[in-house]
Amino acid sequence: MTQMIDRLADIADRFDAIVFDQWGVLHDGTTPYSGVPDAVAALADSGKALAVLSNSGKRAAPNAERIAAKGYPTSFFRVIMTSGEALWLDLLEDGGSLKLFPITRDDGDATAWAAGLDCVELVTSFEGADALLLMGLPDAGASDEVEQALAHALSEDMPVYCSNPDRASPRAGGATVVSPGEFAHRHKDAGGAVHFYGKPHLPIFERLQAELGLPADRILMVGDSLEHDIAGAKTAGWASLFVEGGLYARHFGSHDQTSDRAADLQELCRLQQRAAPDFSIPIVN
Repeated sequence: MTQMIDRLADIADRFDAIVFDQWGVLHDGTTPYSGVPDAVAALADSGKALAVLSNSGKRAAPNAERIAAKGYPTSFFRVIMTSGEALWLDLLEDGGSLKLFPITRDDGDATAWAAGLDCVELVTSFEGADALLLMGLPDAGASDEVEQALAHALSEDMPVYCSNPDRASPRAGGATVVSPGEFAHRHKDAGGAVHFYGKPHLPIFERLQAELGLPADRILMVGDSLEHDIAGAKTAGWASLFVEGGLYARHFGSHDQTSDRAADLQELCRLQQRAAPDFSIPIVN
């Protein structure tokens, strides 16, 4: 049964490391959530090992800069791991030559991601690619070219590397936007080949755990996605803390009573057909 808590400090001493998701936990894509930087700072000052595990198609370094710009100094975190970093490392270790057609949120994202990866060539036409790189989407949604590229990949049995498996991401004011994982899952359901990097897939949890150098039962994952953060933590053997005020904030409304929160969480798990987290909190504080 999920334990409903009001303060992360109430359970922090049970773990040697606390791993935070980024969007929906530390910030909403624009600003940090009220009080969360102070709570994270207090944990860092206490000597707790902290880390970030994000389904971002970008590498760890630019995400560290983005986190710092939102009020979280990189010195707080022992490790910052992203799905984009995990893919970059995998391709570096593999060493094979690969022509990728990138699908990104902003111009230049793919070039920055591929820096130092000599085995990868970014191409400007999906018809000349070995695979698609699905790392980001504009908040306005996928363009016609994205749809055409995915259709081409399906018809030509071309693999898709998805370095952001999130189906949706939270934005300011409780809004959500469609994320690359939604298109990757549609492509897979249509029979396409997709290589997913990031949560909930076990390798990224194993990679981060190895960097922390800790047993699984001493790590707590803090996230707002039942599908990615909570399910992935369960597979890895980590404990999990669900943040109600992130991706599914509208589902929880403005309830103040623990019984209401518990009922809302139970209903959300039923609707999502997902396992319940070990703990649940309105927002990290």
